[in-house]
Amino acid sequence: MAINIEDNLPNIQQNGLNTLKAATFGSTVDVTGAATFASTVGFTGAITATGGLIGGVQTLAAAGAVNLTTLVTRVDSAGAIALTLADGTNGQIKVIVMGTDGGDATLTPTTKTGYSTITFNDAGDGVVLVFITTKGWIVAGNNGATLA
Repeated sequence: MAINIEDNLPNIQQNGLNTLKAATFGSTVDVTGAATFASTVGFTGAITATGGLIGGVQTLAAAGAVNLTTLVTRVDSAGAIALTLADGTNGQIKVIVMGTDGGDATLTPTTKTGYSTITFNDAGDGVVLVFITTKGWIVAGNNGATLA
C-alpha cells in the first residue's frame, strides 16, 4: 500500500507549505516529483530509483581534507598536494576524481586496506571507495590512479 503525503495522515506533521516535518511509515511511500531532504534520511530495505543518483560535489584546489558529507570530491590541483580522508560510516561510498591536473594529488586515508596511498596523476583519474568498519576505506573501483 502506498502512502500519499497529501492525505494528511495522523503521523505526519505539515505546515502550510506541505513540508513534511516528521514521519514514520510502515509501508511504501511513493514520491512523485522532486523531494528535498535537509537532514539524514534512513531507509531499511531496498531503494528503487527510476532515475539516476546525483550526489553533492566538493571541489578541492589545495591540500586538505576530503569531506565525508558529499558523494563526490573533485580535485583541481595547481601543484603537488596532499589529501587526507577520515574514517567514514560503515557502508559509506566516496568517489574521488581529478578534474584538473596541475600536479599530483596524494590521498592518505586514516584507515585503509590494500594500499597506503592513492595518487591521482592525471585529469580523469578516479576511485570509488567503500568504508567498512573493520577494514577502513577499500578501493572498489579505480580508473588510472596509482595505489601504493
